[in-house]
Amino acid sequence: MCRCFCVFFFLLLGIPDSRAADNGLPEALNDRQWAALEKSVDRGLHWLAKQQRNDGSCEGDEVGQPAITSFAVMAYLSRGHRPGVGPYGKAIESGIDFVLATQRANGLFTYEDAVGPYKKGKPSQTATYNHAIAGLMLGEVYGLCDGARSARIRQAIELGLNLTWKLQFARKDRAEDRGGWRYLCDRDDVDSDLSVSGWHLMFLRSAKNAEFDVPREFIDAATGDIKWCYIAHRDGIFTYSPGDHRDANEAMTGIGALSLALGGLYKDRRVVEAGDWLLDHPLDHNFYRSTERYYYTAYYCTQAMVQLGGKYWKAFYPVVVAEVLDHQDSDGNWRIPSRAKEDKLGEVYFTSLAILTLTPPYQLLPIYQR
Repeated sequence: MCRCFCVFFFLLLGIPDSRAADNGLPEALNDRQWAALEKSVDRGLHWLAKQQRNDGSCEGDEVGQPAITSFAVMAYLSRGHRPGVGPYGKAIESGIDFVLATQRANGLFTYEDAVGPYKKGKPSQTATYNHAIAGLMLGEVYGLCDGARSARIRQAIELGLNLTWKLQFARKDRAEDRGGWRYLCDRDDVDSDLSVSGWHLMFLRSAKNAEFDVPREFIDAATGDIKWCYIAHRDGIFTYSPGDHRDANEAMTGIGALSLALGGLYKDRRVVEAGDWLLDHPLDHNFYRSTERYYYTAYYCTQAMVQLGGKYWKAFYPVVVAEVLDHQDSDGNWRIPSRAKEDKLGEVYFTSLAILTLTPPYQLLPIYQR
């Protein structure tokens, strides 16, 4: 089959050929590797579709909803599938509707009530993640919907943004925490962390890409907070919270670099140094065996390397692809690693992150385009 016909065939189906577009990324895989990747992603999506409940949510602990379902929707989008079209059109629409139904009157996206004092693994901790990830997904899907659903998404994003801004500019005790985000309930420790802040920044950037009114000052305040998490340290370039060098690692280095890049600081020295550090710390089998958060880390770092492109992408991506493909089950899902810290979130969560780690070359999610 000739090359031109292959590209035309994919376009007719709405399923992209990852090498068809000039996206500025160098070829990182050979034809055999690409074929294995695409087969793997398609098997993963087929498995995901079977995990959807009647209410549109995907299997997983309620404390991780609607983020779990939002990740699944983005996994479909990242392969070129659209709401209401093709084999997963209804699944995508049902997922979107479930996420919309979880929004509270104050704009917060959460399935379970987030009230009371902070408790690890409870909505008082996870609701802020659910909110930002749901908002991010809705920003990515907004331009693909029309009619009443589009109007509902617009209203939901606007309400969600208002809450995100309120949380961003709530009172912070330390200057280095201002402009960032933390949990909904005060823990009396720090008032921002890189993990939560990165997701809220992605929500802001996604909404801005979708032409919502997101003043530059909010993004600048967020990147200003994230810069406080940059350090020069043997265990990582970015750390979890400003000034705390103990939690510098691959995951935080990935989200730190990605966040600054999405905030417009693509050539900032911190981003480049993070890329150099990650090349020296590949997410290979040894890392898979030693970490508690492989897929979470791989997702962050792969998206960061897309933004850097060039040698960073070409050297980093094949190692991650080989490791991710090696752990896919015969049914199409990705099993929960034995050391995984987020095991209660379920296999939909891990499978969605694995797919999103494999699909950046398609460049179909606007938030992560170069």
